[in-house]
Amino acid sequence: MDQHDSTFGVQLFIYDLSRGMARQLSPIMLGEHTSIVVYGEEFFYGGAGISSCPPGGTMLGPPDTVVELGNTEVTEEIFMDYLSSLGETTYSGDKYRLFEHNCNTFTNEVAQFLTGNKIPSYITDLPSEVLSTPFGQVLRPILDSIHIAPPGGNVISSQNNHS
Repeated sequence: MDQHDSTFGVQLFIYDLSRGMARQLSPIMLGEHTSIVVYGEEFFYGGAGISSCPPGGTMLGPPDTVVELGNTEVTEEIFMDYLSSLGETTYSGDKYRLFEHNCNTFTNEVAQFLTGNKIPSYITDLPSEVLSTPFGQVLRPILDSIHIAPPGGNVISSQNNHS
C-alpha cells in the first residue's frame, strides 16, 4: 500500500498524575505526564525506556487533556525506526531523570520530529521553575531518583545494550 500521500494525526495526551492535588499543593508534587498518540498507538517514555500501548491503555486510564499537535507525513515504519534509535541512545531507561529528561522531554522531541510543533510550553517550563527555588534545590537529589513508568505498556526497544 502506498502511504506517501497519507497524513496521520498526532495528539498529545496529558495526564494529571496528582489527580488535581498538584494545583492545590505545589508544582513540586509532579504535575503532568505526557505521551504521543499517532498511528493508533500511544507512545511514552519512563524509567523502563520508550513504551507503547493502545491509546489510554496504561494504568493511568484516559488522559485528562488531549492536544491536537497537527499532522505528519512520516510513515509508521520510519517513525518506529526513529523510536528504536532513540530507545538505544538518548531515551534508554537508564537516562530517565524526573526533571531534565523525562516523558515531557520525549514528547516534545517526538512532536517536533513528526509535526514541527512543540508541546505546550507550560509543561516543559515547569521543572526549571521548580528547580530554581530553594525548596527545589533541596529536593532535587530525591526527585532525580524517582522513575515514573506507567504500567500497561510494551517497551519498544527490547535490546538491552549496556555499553
